[in-house]
Amino acid sequence: MNDLCADIGYRSINHDGEQLCGDHVDVVDRGENSTVIVLADGLGSGVKASILSTLTSKIISTMMSEGLTLSDCVETIAQTLPICSVRGVAYSTFTIMHLVDNREMELIQYDNPMTVLIRDGKNYDYPKTEMNICGKKIYQSVIKLCEDDVFISMSDGCPHAGIGLAYNFGWKREDIIAFMEANCAGGYTAKTLSTILIDEVNRLYGGKPGDDATACVVKIRRRVPMNLLFGPPRNPDDCDRMMSLFFSKEGKHIICGGTTSSIAAKSLGKPLRASLNFVRSDVPPIAEIEGVDLVTEGVITVNKVVEYAHDALGENKFYEKWSFGRDGASLICRMLFEEATDINFYVGRAINPAHQNPELPINFNIKMNLVEELSACLRQMGKKIKVSYF
Repeated sequence: MNDLCADIGYRSINHDGEQLCGDHVDVVDRGENSTVIVLADGLGSGVKASILSTLTSKIISTMMSEGLTLSDCVETIAQTLPICSVRGVAYSTFTIMHLVDNREMELIQYDNPMTVLIRDGKNYDYPKTEMNICGKKIYQSVIKLCEDDVFISMSDGCPHAGIGLAYNFGWKREDIIAFMEANCAGGYTAKTLSTILIDEVNRLYGGKPGDDATACVVKIRRRVPMNLLFGPPRNPDDCDRMMSLFFSKEGKHIICGGTTSSIAAKSLGKPLRASLNFVRSDVPPIAEIEGVDLVTEGVITVNKVVEYAHDALGENKFYEKWSFGRDGASLICRMLFEEATDINFYVGRAINPAHQNPELPINFNIKMNLVEELSACLRQMGKKIKVSYF
């Protein structure tokens, strides 16, 4: 095990007029040592393609995560999925990215556009071994991982973008590589890079995609710890222990909540400097404590962070709001979504008397639910989460 980790993000758009996407991405995390990512592109589009790609990705990711061989996986796919009566083809195309110990990637590709690897800001031509399994030509690569490597896998809807519109023969591979080389230099997260690529694909299709298009990006980066304190402890006698544990942890420190920040300021022996500067009307102002990276209001701010987290896992349409915003929720989002890889939550179970007003839609259960929701979203983003209650 080393101090590298994988940031994984993907985004899809549907064929124009279809409610379901014919592409499917599945990520299976086997703990610290192994992660399997499968991007499957089902035959055609719509319901049939969606079923084919979902079955393919689920079968492959499950079998590979359990240690079965590639030939077993492909043979199972060939025997499981139905044959198309028109084309005589049995299953969808796929790309498999198997991360081992965060040291190397086993890359397996069948009929999808070849995965692009951006290393040191430029396209890297990694070695490929051609194999024949069940009559199918499959390429296998084993690649030693380096910090800041960016792997970009895609379905054929991406290079087909712009056929007959922006381009005669679609978006050439070398043009996609040049486009992504420029964007990788911006230091964006995997999710943002996949969104940037798919947004450009959608633009080249004129907003009416002629095929399902999916981009799955894996970015290799160093682990960055982050610590978030939310709420005072149930037992006031635990304040010193909670603060000692929180401030002893490596990484940046975020404090959410007025009472919590007052306790932290007293523990540090530093003044709490509040602000009345409302950057946004729906998010309370931030405060400052020397020695703390960010101090915000509690429930309202964290609720906005949870809203942004759900969107970041989906359409990512609020990205510009939180990526450039100066309010407390936006600042937390950038620190948790983009900077952090390992996040420690310190959550106090004390009941805030101010939240017991029946006129307010805030109670103890809502606070606990926010922590659980945010933790679940961050885990889906590939973060390592630890929650400690006091």
